[in-house]
Amino acid sequence: MNVTIASAQYPVSYHSSFADWAQHTETWVRDAARHNAQLLLFPEYGSMELVSLFAPDIQSNLLLQLQEMEGLHDDFCSVFADLADRYEVVIAAPSFPLQYEAKTVNRCYVFGPQGRAGYQDKYFMTRFEQESWQVQSGGPRLCVFEADWGCFGIQICYDVEFPIGAAQLCAAGAQILLAPSCTETIRGATRVHVGARARALEQQCYTVVSPLIGDAPWSPAVDINYGHAAVYSTPDKGFDPEGILQKMEAQKAGWLTHTLDLRLLEEVRADGQTLNFRDQKGMGYETEKWTLERVGV
Repeated sequence: MNVTIASAQYPVSYHSSFADWAQHTETWVRDAARHNAQLLLFPEYGSMELVSLFAPDIQSNLLLQLQEMEGLHDDFCSVFADLADRYEVVIAAPSFPLQYEAKTVNRCYVFGPQGRAGYQDKYFMTRFEQESWQVQSGGPRLCVFEADWGCFGIQICYDVEFPIGAAQLCAAGAQILLAPSCTETIRGATRVHVGARARALEQQCYTVVSPLIGDAPWSPAVDINYGHAAVYSTPDKGFDPEGILQKMEAQKAGWLTHTLDLRLLEEVRADGQTLNFRDQKGMGYETEKWTLERVGV
């Protein structure tokens, strides 16, 4: 079974109105759909460009931004739900800082043709999120999203730098791991890509990185953004010898599209030059007390 994925190398943009943002978002989704993409991945904190709609005193205040974003949450979700339905695609939307159970979490919603399917919250928080922005862990909850072509999971930015979530997602059936990211520097982007490549090796799966790029001086949360989109696999037979299936030039806006052959994963997991996916069993990852959910898209 094949699936064509589109990973956004997405420039944070200034918008004059919510309607302007919605039209801008539709342009992106329409472009990916025209390239026959079935699964669209947007970056971490891409939603923060909506801060451009707020007054300057809110734009400059990290905590006020979070409070004001809450008022746009439902409309944000409605836009992506409508686009997923109209263009008949599955969308992992830009992650959104959401007030949830008396704290702010970094949530990535997934929308399918039938509406909002589910979400994945970030678990491992960066120092900036914890110490400066008061964004907190969503807790040990993982979600496997099931489509008619296969299954995927999400590891948001820093999460993909750790093996535990990826191991549990792939043990539960995920063949693709999506890594929406938001980093300021080459070092930060490198850490995400090294993590994504390591997870592809360990799980003998596909990993896909979508970065936020460009500058937003009007938002201290996402003022500087650097990265490049990429699709990785295990460096085993049938795949690229370095496990780099495709990547974009850094800081260049646009979609990276690639068709993934999920059948190859099953072949390499059964008879690869190495059997990482099989041989890691018993390392203890599966004994951690995480909640795992399965959702259809």
